[in-house]
Amino acid sequence: MTAGDRPARAPISDGLFYILAALCGALTGVVGAAFHLVVDTLTVWPSWVVARFGHGIGAVLLAAAIASVALVLAFVLTRRIAPEAAGSGVQEIEGAMEGLRKVRWRRVLPVKFVAGVLSLSTGLVAGREGPTIHMGASIAEAIAERLKFQTTELRGLLAAGAAAGLAAAFNAPLAAILFIIEETRKQFAYTFRAYTAVIIASVSSAIAMELVGGTAPQLKLDSAEMPLSLLPAFLGLGVLLGGVGWLFNRTILFMLDWTAKTFGKAPFVPAMVVGAAVGALALILPQAVGGGELLIPGLVTGNLPLATLAVLVVLRFIGAMVSYPVGVPGGIFSPMLTLATALGLIVGLLVEAMLPVPPLTSAAFAIAAMGGLFAATIRAPLVGVVLAAELTGGYALILPLIVTCMTSNAVAQALGGRPIYELLLERTLRLSGQTAPPSRGDVSAPIGADDSPRS
Repeated sequence: MTAGDRPARAPISDGLFYILAALCGALTGVVGAAFHLVVDTLTVWPSWVVARFGHGIGAVLLAAAIASVALVLAFVLTRRIAPEAAGSGVQEIEGAMEGLRKVRWRRVLPVKFVAGVLSLSTGLVAGREGPTIHMGASIAEAIAERLKFQTTELRGLLAAGAAAGLAAAFNAPLAAILFIIEETRKQFAYTFRAYTAVIIASVSSAIAMELVGGTAPQLKLDSAEMPLSLLPAFLGLGVLLGGVGWLFNRTILFMLDWTAKTFGKAPFVPAMVVGAAVGALALILPQAVGGGELLIPGLVTGNLPLATLAVLVVLRFIGAMVSYPVGVPGGIFSPMLTLATALGLIVGLLVEAMLPVPPLTSAAFAIAAMGGLFAATIRAPLVGVVLAAELTGGYALILPLIVTCMTSNAVAQALGGRPIYELLLERTLRLSGQTAPPSRGDVSAPIGADDSPRS
């Protein structure tokens, strides 16, 4: 008997739905905390190499070999068991909420965790938010399958699980709520029940993270209110970031297609080469590798010269572009925020050199740049404002953040840019041969009983 032949289950009550959303959020917070703790523990492996072998060429070669082997192993696990676990996973969730994809939690959850730990701990220029968001949605799918949720109930809980995953990644529950509302506006069911479930799951995830000792990135930065006379400079920053965001999205899509075409007969080669490169750089220039969550505070307070910041911008942009197509779990939020921080600092230092400005001006530009680049790539300006403020504590910069984010979003739109996850979902559907949405059938049909691949 197929899923479509099974009798529809009566809708569950609001109270039970909210309890399940809280459970989903709490489980996601616990899993996210464990994920962070393991990644943070293993990320310091270059210091072990240095302590044993020093900084010589032998140590560099050993580090390259270690990271290459780990990344190839992560690639093999992902490729053979759960190919959809590669990359961010946000596009997979959006596709599932639209009825175009299936979250196969039995294989996605373990692969996203294990392969994600392997890939992120090597120094890959990728973020932890993609894996935690996908794992949160997988936990939601598991609950929905067990209780034979109706389609609308499943999609609401998927949204709650995804929000919980983002809250676990950055300990930013408000930004997580707004991310679901603004980023998945085409897929999210705007019902009071679904909306409330997203809030409950985000909050319970953040609480669970803190209770079990989760180590979400601490990005709190000193900042101060900026005078209105500097708003034109933030507008200029938004123009710059709009162009960078458009280039960011176009380059990721190009590199995905180029990598698939060039290494189609040996798909493990990118993992091997990129792993060796990030392993070597982890000893030679550690600021150029990793997701960047722990790098951001040091960039802002390090008083780095313009030339150094410019080199980091180039290296981290290239690193993000070659890391994402490798085919292992990893998000783009953290690399994007780190890149934006360096760009914002460059603009802020130039402004400080030309104008009489208050203290902490360069830090203010760095914070505004985080939101601006997010808005230009994800095309969610409100989330960009709130995420930057919530991550850094820069609530005094709301007005400059709004100016920067709205400007960057408008410039990206004018250049013909589109949301990165929308582009990634379209590419996934195209490669799977799916050119049109399948028939959704009866929305009351239970979900999750049939785990067979879709054509």
